[in-house]
Amino acid sequence: MVKIRLMRLGGKHKPFYRLVVADSRSPRSGRYIEAIGYYNPTTHPSTIKVNEAKAVAWLRKGARPSDSARVLLRKTGVLERAAAP
Repeated sequence: MVKIRLMRLGGKHKPFYRLVVADSRSPRSGRYIEAIGYYNPTTHPSTIKVNEAKAVAWLRKGARPSDSARVLLRKTGVLERAAAP
């Protein structure tokens, strides 16, 4: 199964996340298929950047977002675009 999830980068106490499409069996910060965006919670306000075309394409192919990725995709409006015909 293919999942859309966050991959943690950055140093200790300085998290930075990449939004990636990965096989569900691969490790959290390991191998991934494609990077589709990033999330930086340390800035004020938090920075969220998503390549909408790639995200919608993967969602329509059947990729399932993790809970945290779903929240980010909903904030950027990608989930609504993927649900529309």
